[in-house]
Amino acid sequence: MVLPRTPTTGLQVTWEALPADFVLPDDPVENIQQPSLAAALTDALGCAALIQAQMLIGSNFALVATVNGKIVVKAPDWFYVPQVHPVAPGVIRRSYTPHLQGSGVGVVMEFLSDEDGGELSVRSTPPYGKLYFYEQILQVPTYVTYDPYEPKLEVRHLQNGRYVLQSANEQGQWWIPELSLFLGIWFGQRLGITTHWLRWWDTDGNLLRWSAEQAEQERQRAEQERQARLAAVANLRSLGLSDEQIAAALSLSEAEMRSVETQT
Repeated sequence: MVLPRTPTTGLQVTWEALPADFVLPDDPVENIQQPSLAAALTDALGCAALIQAQMLIGSNFALVATVNGKIVVKAPDWFYVPQVHPVAPGVIRRSYTPHLQGSGVGVVMEFLSDEDGGELSVRSTPPYGKLYFYEQILQVPTYVTYDPYEPKLEVRHLQNGRYVLQSANEQGQWWIPELSLFLGIWFGQRLGITTHWLRWWDTDGNLLRWSAEQAEQERQRAEQERQARLAAVANLRSLGLSDEQIAAALSLSEAEMRSVETQT
């Protein structure tokens, strides 16, 4: 199936299935932070239950277009597609062709690199610059670039066929309409790495937590409940109540009461 679309550049862009024998590039990531930054973004969305089965979220994964009859592939550091066609059970995606295998790509992020054809390259001939590819060929609505060394975050929205640099709000966050979330820079630790991370905030200003943070929050909540239960049992015992009376007063089962007794 070939779905043609001719952008304002005059390029002939079609959306064709990637041949089974096409060898995808296997370039190494350019620094150790790239996989961690991408994983943290996806982790937070998953913890907030914002990832649905029809979505495609990936990192260093081939996005494919056919330009003037030639296959062009870019593998962004992080991307989001709102709607994809399901694959058969047991089949693993090796690439994604927009408009053929689902909707267009909604968001693309690239982290700093110094290679030719880098994040802000507008090279309009092969090999196409990344900004040119996402703007003119894939026409991705939101393009994010992040330099973790400065750190510096830039967000561009596609307006009238061109990327327009956006401004942050008063909190230093940028609106990402495709996800209905804000994106910003946060300094702290994740999995033993202390650095400047990209993080999500909801429209109420709440930080979307990572799974490790969520687990720690749950652990602290459980510990607070345990301490409160111990204090309540000790208080009722000081008033002369029997264990049976304490269990009834605190709505504890026999097993829960025995558990409390081992902790006192």
